Amino acid sequence: MRSVLGSWQTFDLGYISQETTGDISPLLKVFILAFVAALAWSAIQPYSYIAWILDAIPALAAFVVVMITHRYFPLTPLANGLVLVLCLLILVGAHYSFGKVPFFDWLKPLFGSERNNFDKLAHFFQGFSPAMVLREVFIRFDVFRDRRWLVAIVPSLCLALSAAYELIEWAVAVISRDGAQDFLAIQGDLWDAQSDMALAVTGALISLALLSPWHDRQIDRIN
Repeated sequence: MRSVLGSWQTFDLGYISQETTGDISPLLKVFILAFVAALAWSAIQPYSYIAWILDAIPALAAFVVVMITHRYFPLTPLANGLVLVLCLLILVGAHYSFGKVPFFDWLKPLFGSERNNFDKLAHFFQGFSPAMVLREVFIRFDVFRDRRWLVAIVPSLCLALSAAYELIEWAVAVISRDGAQDFLAIQGDLWDAQSDMALAVTGALISLALLSPWHDRQIDRIN
């Protein structure tokens, strides 16, 4: 058991040290390969190319930011991994349309629901993943002397991010009218936007509660 933990720690430190020197580390290569493979699969015969473009933009933006910043501000493996998970969820939703992901259609009878809730999982991770990235930025730039502020500030920013995305969806709906149904994935839920934001802030709170100790250890290795 100790040898396994020691190997992981060495790999983990290797990731950070290579990132700091500007080289592409093994874990970052995995990030790139996984993202590119998912992007290529997602773009092949999606449910709607217009909806795909609209849905995939956040994942593409996140990937570009990671690629631009990895040389001078490499994220910890935990934060990078969570960014990748969120990107993969977005690309799956973009391919099928968030309201039509097959596996979640199969789950509807199990939960006695008529709604495909894949989009709700994605919105949960819209808070769960960014929470660790924001936490890392605040800690490494020493923004707060008392880290307890992070418990309030990070979920608030995740909620603001989710609200901003809902406003973007609203703007797209106003512009494209009926053509925005696949992008919005409302599925007849009048409270869709509110529940999306609630899930995002819930995801942020759970992320902080579960992952902060592990995240602190990785940050300490960088500092």
